[in-house]
Amino acid sequence: MTVAQTTKYVIKYKLNGERRFEFAQLENGTAEEAKAALDALHGQSDDVISDISVSKAL
Repeated sequence: MTVAQTTKYVIKYKLNGERRFEFAQLENGTAEEAKAALDALHGQSDDVISDISVSKAL
């Protein structure tokens, strides 16, 4: 079993128009990965996630 190499990223986004950020371990740091991580974090709520940007955490 191989473990995927992940890097710590910061995901900046808006939740219902309010600026927020989260840290996540992602493989490639793509917007799709970030969206999936945020969906997992916020679950199946009616919250609107928008303005997603991803960058490597320092």
